Amino acid sequence: MSTVTTPPGQAATAPSAPPRRRLDWRLRFAALSLIWGFSFLLIKVGTGGYAPFQVTLGRLVFGTAVLAVAMAVRRERLPRGARAWGHLAVAAFLLNALPFSLFAYAELTIPSALAGICNATSPLWGMALSLVALSEDRPTRVRVAGLGLGFLGVLTVLGAWQGFHGLDATGTALALLASLSYPVGWIYVRRTLAGTGHSHLSMTGAQLLLATVQLAVVTPLFTTLPTRVLVVPLLAIAALGALGTGLAVLLQYGLVAEVGPTTAQMVTYFTPVIATAAGVAVLGETLTWSTPVGAVIVLTGAALTQMRPKPRPAAQPLLNADSGSEAESQPQLRARPRP
Repeated sequence: MSTVTTPPGQAATAPSAPPRRRLDWRLRFAALSLIWGFSFLLIKVGTGGYAPFQVTLGRLVFGTAVLAVAMAVRRERLPRGARAWGHLAVAAFLLNALPFSLFAYAELTIPSALAGICNATSPLWGMALSLVALSEDRPTRVRVAGLGLGFLGVLTVLGAWQGFHGLDATGTALALLASLSYPVGWIYVRRTLAGTGHSHLSMTGAQLLLATVQLAVVTPLFTTLPTRVLVVPLLAIAALGALGTGLAVLLQYGLVAEVGPTTAQMVTYFTPVIATAAGVAVLGETLTWSTPVGAVIVLTGAALTQMRPKPRPAAQPLLNADSGSEAESQPQLRARPRP
C-alpha cells in the first residue's frame, strides 16, 4: 500500500492526486481462494511429468521471480544481518522447501482432493502446538473442543473404521506432515523474526530465495535431468509458482493489511472445497461419502480453534479533578509486532 504525501510548500487547499483504485477485497479474496485451491491440481499435473523435487524447485523459482519484480517496483531491499538470514533459512525450510516437497511426493500416490483436505488441518496442528509453545495463547473449552472435532474429521476422511482400506498411508502421512510443518514454521518465525523492522515483502522475498537455494542444492542429488520437456506439466509448475506462490503472497498481504488477519485467514476454509471440486471435475478423481463429510468436520473444528475469548471490558478510568484528563490513569499498552 502506498500513501500520497503533499510536497513541501504546496498549499493545503491544493487538490491531491486521486488515490489509486484497488480491486474490491472480496474479489481478491475469491481469487486467492481459487489460486490456492487449484494449487493441488497443479501439483498433481506437474508430478505427472517431473520429479517432486523438480516440481518444488520450479515452483520456488517462479514464485521468487514474482516477488523479486514486486520488490523492484516498490523499491524494497532484502534484509540485512547474518542473524536475520540465519533465521530466514530455517523459516524457508519449514514454510517452503519442506512442505512444498512433501505435498509433491504425497500427490504421487494420493488424490489432489485429499491433499487439499490434509492441508486444512494446519490450524488444528497450529492450535495444538501453540498451547505448548506460546504461553500467551490460552486454551478455552471451545478451542479444545474444536481441536478434538477437527481430528475426528481427519479420521472420518481417512475412513478409520474401515482400517484405512484403499488409502495410501505413506502419501497421506506425507501430506499431514506437510500441513504440520506450516504452524511449526510460523511459531519459529514469531519467536525469532517478529519486530525486526523489515517489511513482510522483504522478509518473504528473502525466505523464498533461500528456499530456492536449498532446493537447488538438494534436487540434483536425488533426481536426474528429464530426457524431454513436457509442456503441460511445465506450464502447471510455472502457474503453481507464479500464481500459487508469488501472486498469492501479494494478495494475502494486501488482504491482511486491508481487512485484517482474521478475515484474511478465512481463505483457509475455502481452499479444500475448491481443491476437491477441481480434482473431481478436472482430473476425474473419485470421492467416497466420508471425504466431503470428514472435510466439513475438519473445517468446523479448525474454525472453532481460531475463536478467541472476548476481551474483558476495561475498568472505567477516573478523571483527574484538576486537569479533566484520563490519559494519566490509562495503562500504557505495548503493541506486539506480528511476523
